[in-house]
Formats: sequence, structure tokens, C-alpha cells
Amino acid sequence: MTDNPDPAVSGGAGNAGSGIALFDERPFFEKALAYGVAHGLIGAERIEALRTEAPKGMVQIARYFGTEYLRPDLEKARERIVNLVSLFLQDSCEGDLHRAAQALRDHSLLSRSKGGSDLLKAMIAAPQNTHFGMQDGRGFSDEHIPVLERWSLRSHADYRAERAKRDQVARVMDAAVWCAAQWELDIDTLHEEAPDAEAVLRTALLWSLAKRSVAPDWPGFVQTIAVLRKKFGLADQPPTLVLPKGLPAAFAPALHAVADSLQADWARIMDASTAPRKLFAQTPAFTGRYFWLEDGLAEVEDFERQVSAAWTKATGGHEDEGSLLTMLVCVAAGSAPKTLLTEKSAATLIRKIRKTGMDAERASGFIREHAPTAYQSDYLRMWNEFTEDATPVLRSDADYAMHDALALLRRECNIGA
Repeated sequence: MTDNPDPAVSGGAGNAGSGIALFDERPFFEKALAYGVAHGLIGAERIEALRTEAPKGMVQIARYFGTEYLRPDLEKARERIVNLVSLFLQDSCEGDLHRAAQALRDHSLLSRSKGGSDLLKAMIAAPQNTHFGMQDGRGFSDEHIPVLERWSLRSHADYRAERAKRDQVARVMDAAVWCAAQWELDIDTLHEEAPDAEAVLRTALLWSLAKRSVAPDWPGFVQTIAVLRKKFGLADQPPTLVLPKGLPAAFAPALHAVADSLQADWARIMDASTAPRKLFAQTPAFTGRYFWLEDGLAEVEDFERQVSAAWTKATGGHEDEGSLLTMLVCVAAGSAPKTLLTEKSAATLIRKIRKTGMDAERASGFIREHAPTAYQSDYLRMWNEFTEDATPVLRSDADYAMHDALALLRRECNIGA
């Protein structure tokens, strides 16, 4: 701040002999005006212009927040115009009275008042928290006027403190928007999906460790966790976190800020005994901590791929009735599924069925869980018809030599030499 030899003007000079400083409680506007007059920066003509501008500004402010026809509203408007001008001068001139006095000399009072109002509007429209679902991106609107009314009488220190908090929130959200852009997701998608920005950042750190660049839908998220568990699951310590490639330096602090929380989660993330859905979607402490796209179609397609893969593995790609019945008899007996049995393995299977039983429902459940949806009803009908006739024969103790049971399997299933 520029030194001022007049303690009454600057409020910063003290008694040299006593060492006591005087505290000046006047609004910054008033101090800047007094400084400008005392130092010849603001003359009589400009003072007269200010006297003309001030009532106009008061009426406009009173009308904006209420009515210009009531004395209490006009009194409040007088306080507000002084406070708004003070806010803008102190902020834009960084507390320098000389620069503030020059601004009062060169610009209208209404423009300085509007400048203060614009500072408050920008601050009010800035996000208060990092949840994308709570931001509409529309900026200042009429619904914010009551908030502006309160802030128009707050101090510059209050404004700076609130602005600093909201700027920090904005930096975290900007970092999340940048990370999402690397997955080709725009900010509108983030507003629709409504994650916390920190959830996006934690996921970006996981993606960097796994060296993935595709957008994280749920199937991709599960695959990434599997990759990380395979790569790092046996390590004694969490790995050194890697920032996303090309990350602007301005966003690095935001990712470093969530790194500790990811490290704290690491042991549970690496616990292969916990399924990803149970951990990330059903554990309260983890709900919302990480980000993936809620893509129902992708999840259905992934489920169908998994079902198809399990069925194909069990059937070996064979879809004829004999192969399917052979496989299902093995499943019902609690044996590894096969689509072709030798005479010897068929006899072994019959002995197992007669000793421990044949659970037809186990095979039916396998069909419902793994068979292609379009064919499940046909396969269940085929299996039910088979078990109705075959179960008594396969479990019969009267067929000591297993002649009837083996004949049935040769007829219905695939029995080789």
C-alpha cells in the first residue's frame, strides 16, 4: 500500500514517539476518496460529479433489491453502494490507496459499484462443493439475488475468504473435467452422471496405474481392478501413484490431494476375496468414491459376453442334443462338464450318481445362469424330459452291471470307445 503521511487519511501511520498505530475503520471507498483529495488526485469538479452519481446509484440498487420509494431501502442502498465500491477498489487495486484514488478519478462511481457487484455475482455463481450433480453451469441468476443482497454488505475479508474456498473447489472440478476429457467425456456428461470431482480424480489415478485410456464404464472398471490386482496384489506396499500423462501443472495439486485417500483404500481394493461390485457399489464407505459411467447397455452386453463365454467353455462349442445332455449329466453329478465320455468314464459317472445322487436342479441352474437367453427354455425342456426318464435308470440299484444305465447314456449322450 502506498504510504500516506496523514494518519487521518491513511489510518496506517502512528505516533512516532509512542509507537501506537491508529486503526482506521472507514470504508475503503472513503479512505481512497480522502487520500485522492489530500494528494490532489481528485478535485472539486470530480467531487461534484460523485455527488451527482451517488444518488442515481442508490436508487438503482434500492430498486434492484426492493423499492426506491421507502426510506429504509434507500438507507440500505447507501450502505451497499459504499460497500460495493469499496470491495471493487480494494480488490482491483490490491489495497493501494493511490491506485484506488486514481480509479475514482478516472471512472464513474456506478462503474465501480457494478464492478463490486460483478465480483460478488461471479463468486456466488462459483461452485461451493465438488459434486457435479449440484452444479447447473448457468452462472448467476435471479434465484441468487437474495444471496447477493446479503453479500453486498459483507467485508472484503469475508469476500476474499469465500472466494479462496470456491476457487479451490473450481480447481478440483477443472482437474476432473480435464481427466474426463482424456476419456472423451465432456462436462455435460459429468453433470448427467453427477459424480464428485474427487471420484473422477481417484479413478484417473487408477487408470494411470493400469495404463488405460478408455472411458470407465462398469465392465471396464471391473477389468481394470482385475488388472491392478494381478499386477500389484502381492506387493507389501502400495505403488507410487502415477499422474495422468500430459496433466497440466495447475491440476497436479488436485490429484496429489486425493492420492492419500486412494492409498488408504488400496489394501481393500487389492483384496481379491471381495468382488468389485460388492466393494465399490455396495460398501457404504466406498459408495461414490470412484467413477464409472452408468451404462446399462454396456453392462448387459458384458453380462451376455460372460454368459456366452462360460457356456461355450462348458459345451466346447457343441450345440447338438447329445453333447448338451452329456455336459448336463456331468454338472448334475457334480463332475467337471464334458461333452464326450469314454465307456470307462461313463461307468465311473454312473457309480458316482448312485453313491452321491444326481442334482437335476444344479444342471437347470447352470442353464439359467450361463446358457444363451434365447435358448434357455428349449434347453430346460430338453433336460427335464431327459431326467424324467433317465433318473430312475441311472440311480437304480437293481441294475448291478449298469447295462441299462450305460445303454441309456449311449442312446442319449455322447459315449465313445
